[in-house]
Amino acid sequence: MGEQDFAAVVLDTLISFGKAQFGDAVKAYWVYDGDLCPCCLKREIDTMKYKGKEALSVNGFMYRERGVLIGYLLCGLCAQDIFQTSRKWKTQIHENIEKNLISAYLRHLTSLDA
Repeated sequence: MGEQDFAAVVLDTLISFGKAQFGDAVKAYWVYDGDLCPCCLKREIDTMKYKGKEALSVNGFMYRERGVLIGYLLCGLCAQDIFQTSRKWKTQIHENIEKNLISAYLRHLTSLDA
């Protein structure tokens, strides 16, 4: 499977999960395409070790105000930190990610108007 095929499968899966969880509240979707991790805004998005293999942290966030499901990847260090510390509850880290993603999405919309 090529990279584009893999990306399409991941995106389709993310949209399916989002629609299953949020139903008709999902009006649109957008994938964060920045080079820097939306969590730390310092490191490039990369892989992490999971069960001895290379893995990507694929995530979704529902921007409820606009009805947009935002897909994103994290750098390996942030993904490991979140995976180890916040499995069952929302943390300040998640709030920062959401704030950064909303800002990126709004910049994206502004760039479309230009």
